[in-house]
Amino acid sequence: MNRPLICIPMGDPAGIGPEIVLKAVTDPEIMKTARCLVAGDRKIMELAKTYPGSPQPEIHVVRSPEEGLYTPGVLDLLDLDNIDMTEFTIGEVSGMCGKAAYEYIVECIRLANAGKAAAVATPPINKESLKKGGVDFIGHTEIFGALTNTPDPLTMFEVRGMRVFFLTRHVSLRQACDMITKERIKDYVKRCTEALRRLGVTEGTMAVAGLNPHSGEHGLFGNEEVEEVYPAVAELQAEGYDVAGPVSADSVFHLALQGRYNSVLSLYHDQGHIATKTLDFERTIAVTNGMPILRTSVDHGTAMDIAGKGLASAVSMIEAIRLAVKYAPNFTDTRQIG
Repeated sequence: MNRPLICIPMGDPAGIGPEIVLKAVTDPEIMKTARCLVAGDRKIMELAKTYPGSPQPEIHVVRSPEEGLYTPGVLDLLDLDNIDMTEFTIGEVSGMCGKAAYEYIVECIRLANAGKAAAVATPPINKESLKKGGVDFIGHTEIFGALTNTPDPLTMFEVRGMRVFFLTRHVSLRQACDMITKERIKDYVKRCTEALRRLGVTEGTMAVAGLNPHSGEHGLFGNEEVEEVYPAVAELQAEGYDVAGPVSADSVFHLALQGRYNSVLSLYHDQGHIATKTLDFERTIAVTNGMPILRTSVDHGTAMDIAGKGLASAVSMIEAIRLAVKYAPNFTDTRQIG
């Protein structure tokens, strides 16, 4: 089997990132399907090996992906050596750690942009640490967008085969309602359809979720569906897009999970987040679409309160790598991956 090379930044050194990365890249099933290359700091990865229950691989420092061994019992590491252990405290928000976490991400993006990695799978970072470190980005999506020249990356969640896109995300619910317009819906359905195509999903119907109870019951419980959603779906269908809706939000996610729809366009942040995370919190993985490179990510935080205690679950990190492996071939057809 051809194992794609997945580049993995270590995450915030003071959080659970190093621990879950260590557990995930040494997982036997991951070792069979992927070549994992970690960008981080050797001192922190050696420290992570001392946490209760941690695996004990040899840390093999490389200067390029070509030098990696990618064999059981070995963790291949690009050592950026950017943590001063005399100033480091596990579980503490730190500008040094925020800046270091950013540098690991930059290195992975550099390799993916150069065609040296098939995908990037990211553990969590800490927004407060980024700010303290002078990093002028609020999170992963903004970093990836800037460093891949992608003005507006699309976020998709996938869990147990159910895919969910988001029409609006980090705005108030009041603002989200105002942003539900016919033109925005049409734009997003078109972009989401293209994103699915790049992932290799070319069959099936996309569902647009309803906003109001029972999708408004034709105006009885609100006019958003009548004035914006129905007209958008009708025009998209006339243009040849395989889209349905609005489909009542109390059933659309269940129907997608059953295979009725290949994806759902959620109209606001919590609508889609609640559906996916209630189904399986740890296996809800974010895929950043619309970029020239593939990125998957866990969707949980740095959990500073349990960092270093051996308590962090690596399930999400393992799932992020598995999803990267699943979709990587669709992003590597036109590039030579080292």
